[in-house]
Amino acid sequence: MDGVTILPFEGARPAIDATAFVAPGTRIIGDVRIGAEASIWYNCVLRGDVDAIAIGPRSNIQDGSVVHVTTKRWSTVIGADCLIGHLAMIHGCTLHDRSFVGLGAIVMDGCEIAEDGMLAAGALLTPGKRIGAGQMWAGRPAKHVRDLTPEEMAHHRDGVARYVALARRHRAEIAAAGPVSAGSRLP
Repeated sequence: MDGVTILPFEGARPAIDATAFVAPGTRIIGDVRIGAEASIWYNCVLRGDVDAIAIGPRSNIQDGSVVHVTTKRWSTVIGADCLIGHLAMIHGCTLHDRSFVGLGAIVMDGCEIAEDGMLAAGALLTPGKRIGAGQMWAGRPAKHVRDLTPEEMAHHRDGVARYVALARRHRAEIAAAGPVSAGSRLP
């Protein structure tokens, strides 16, 4: 995992499944567990220093996102098959299987997003709120706007499969390219 920073903190070490993809520029610190075929994209920070972070199989955390915890109060648990958009902030909360967090959204302490629940792009889920199964919330602060259609939920599941496949392609390209130094030119 060239270009990835993986650090222990106070005796807790990250545990990353061998099939997970962790992109260069990512920082993973402390008590962080990443499941099979999960993908952590470029320049994400996962800091499990004062509580634990768990990321389930096939979930993806897209570029520039931050995942943190609340000191000895709320860990962060991300279930299986979750989609987390670019530049999201996930803090001391629980995202159940197949939940979706849009681009630039913020999920704060003690929040919960149920199965197939969605927080829209740019939304702010304030402390302690719960998005129900199949609901979409939007706004700042976020509020329930409607229920997702079965087609939308299926599209999210397809998105998970696309990210698993895309992560494999990125892993292969990175392995084939080898180390590239600053200022070098590609052919």
